[in-house]
Amino acid sequence: MYRVAIVDDEENQRKLVKNMLITLSIKTNIDFEFELFDSGEQLVSHYENHKTPFHILILDVEMNGINGIQTARRIRSLNNLDEQIVFLTSYPEYMVESFDVITFQYLIKPIAPPILEEKMIKLFQYFQALDKKFMIIKSAYEEVVLRYDDIIGIEAAKSLTIKSKLNFITTNQIYESKGIISDYALALKDYNFLQIHRSVIINLIHVKKFASGAVLMSNGMEFPIGRSKIKEVKDFYTKFMIMKVN
Repeated sequence: MYRVAIVDDEENQRKLVKNMLITLSIKTNIDFEFELFDSGEQLVSHYENHKTPFHILILDVEMNGINGIQTARRIRSLNNLDEQIVFLTSYPEYMVESFDVITFQYLIKPIAPPILEEKMIKLFQYFQALDKKFMIIKSAYEEVVLRYDDIIGIEAAKSLTIKSKLNFITTNQIYESKGIISDYALALKDYNFLQIHRSVIINLIHVKKFASGAVLMSNGMEFPIGRSKIKEVKDFYTKFMIMKVN
């Protein structure tokens, strides 16, 4: 499921874009989760409050308050660089100004549904090309797209109701899913992930420090290191840091 923010100070335009994407979803089986904002300030506040980020931002350029380009600049300045931005505007002269916020597409109003569909399909093809940076898990009754760099760790959890329960701990929240932790360790071993315990995989980019048989992560969580893995984990992390510096 792709999270989409639609930002426009005109309600009818927000609904129009949402309905176009719902139609596209029916045609292609691409799932969306929408949030609608009537100002750039609202979207910026969403990010400043560390709420769940979006995969796609669809921003009207001309809005009351801060405009779409200013909104995008504010969000990029908060180090949110992976969101794909689509600008909508009636004025093509803003196009050059939009380039410095890393824009995926710039569409001129009024937008014809086939044009929006074509551009969005290209965007999903782009996401698929980045599959080494993303994984899709099933959590509850929906599929969730997770960026590798946002995953802090994966932990096998005991449950009386869910067999092979896994917690995917991200920078924003914890997602419950199912699976075999050793399978994920194998699949992710080339992407800075390391199994440090029979029930724990960590993302090395989120390691804050090692201390007495445990590792402290960027979100403050502490995970145990299996006794037989202490030397392996420290050696692997040392190599990771050397490669990172080089």
